[in-house]
Amino acid sequence: GASELAKPAIGFERAERTGEDEEAIKRMFTPEFRNRLDKVIQFASLPPAVISKVVEKFIIQLEAQLEDRNVTIELSTDARDWLMRKGYDATFGARPMARVIQEHIKTPLADELLFGALTKGGLVQVKLVDNEIAFDFTEPPKANPKAKKPKAKAKAKKPAKKKTPDDDADDAGDD
Repeated sequence: GASELAKPAIGFERAERTGEDEEAIKRMFTPEFRNRLDKVIQFASLPPAVISKVVEKFIIQLEAQLEDRNVTIELSTDARDWLMRKGYDATFGARPMARVIQEHIKTPLADELLFGALTKGGLVQVKLVDNEIAFDFTEPPKANPKAKKPKAKAKAKKPAKKKTPDDDADDAGDD
């Protein structure tokens, strides 16, 4: 059924196959089985807002992976739209998104992390130039050597308990 609904519709002004799901169910399953079905759910394509959230999720995951390397990522609107177009397929949904981000963002950033502009961390601005993903790198701010580092506080020792004459009397009875 799903493979038949994924095929392009025949006829003018029909972009999707609607109503053909029940025909496919009737052809595939016996009446006894169909009678046991409570409901048939038709899945729709993802709307652009959801695809945008998928892109955001992947970028947040990548940024979390690079957090210990002191790398942050900013994604331009054009780059986000490009990733949405390239990483979404009406048939497969957002499954190709991981591959697109791997190929166009992760792999180029790996080279920069190892040998290039991000060896000490920094800000990566992902943008679109001539319909291709491009990067701008900004180095992290350098630490001010004159700035004093806060000293660690030493643990305060508890004052020793003072002996009172009553304590001596208690100790005398312990013999």
